[in-house]
Amino acid sequence: MKENTNWGIIGVGDVCEVKSAPAMNLIEGSRLVAVMRRNGDKAKDYAARHHVPRWYDDAEALINDPEVNAVYIATPPGFHCEYTLKAAQAGKPVYVEKPMASTYDECITMIEACKNAAVPLFVAYYRRTLPHFLKVKEIIDNGIIGEVRMINIDLVKPVEPDIVAFQADNWRVDPDIAGGGYFYDLASHQLDFLDYVLGPVQNVKGYASNQAGMYKAEDIVTAIFNFENGILGTGSWCFTASEASDRDVTTIVGSKGQLSYASFGAPEVTLEVAGKSKEVFSFELPPHVQQPLIQTVVDELHGKGRCPSTGASAARTNFVMESIVKNNL
Repeated sequence: MKENTNWGIIGVGDVCEVKSAPAMNLIEGSRLVAVMRRNGDKAKDYAARHHVPRWYDDAEALINDPEVNAVYIATPPGFHCEYTLKAAQAGKPVYVEKPMASTYDECITMIEACKNAAVPLFVAYYRRTLPHFLKVKEIIDNGIIGEVRMINIDLVKPVEPDIVAFQADNWRVDPDIAGGGYFYDLASHQLDFLDYVLGPVQNVKGYASNQAGMYKAEDIVTAIFNFENGILGTGSWCFTASEASDRDVTTIVGSKGQLSYASFGAPEVTLEVAGKSKEVFSFELPPHVQQPLIQTVVDELHGKGRCPSTGASAARTNFVMESIVKNNL
């Protein structure tokens, strides 16, 4: 792509207020030129507040806008496949929110459509480019904790987690729209990052249940898995606990020490190595947390680099989640 990346966004909801869309006008060679929501009044309002030249209430109209040459799909997952196929048919690169789709089969369909249309497909797993997560990768890659032996994910939250935006209709716990519940929404970030740092998961087994009966999706999940390189992992997720049990910690154990971090909390990494004092590394996040990843998308579109989060890598995360949840409810 020799010209500027001119973004059109389908679904300018909460994630587009601060996390993602504003960054598109801060990156050299990138502009946000059009937005769409099915509610035209909300699309118009967003465009006015964010100084976007055009707005639509029809996705195909935005996709076919001649000035738009890259499409960001920021809808709930149930619509990702449909809009990705339409954007690919129009020959336009796609950046899609996470999780990549409602099902693994939809992920494969999206990958094939973009491959056949010769357009790239990127997924918004932005933790792959945030500073504290990159510190985790650096520690592991440099062998500071030795050979990685095992990992454990522990995420326990109350009924209304403090790490998601409140939604009146709460689509995040409607499997028909989101693919699953908060597990799909939140654990997808955790599992994707471990894929980035440790490589693909080879085998996974798990249990999922709806204990509290407050919504249709799973509300508690446990899993065991192993990576292709032999590292073992465990995870537990509960979304109907009390504030007394609230916790978020992932621990990576190595032959020389261990590190730990919160996936959704303070941007810190705690390092403990045998025979040395504990170290805590603290970082500042960018105002728009998706900006570093969007920068890599623009760089790749302009032939200057590679984005670390692709359809191929994101589909693996859907496969892992589906293997845990779908056969256990």
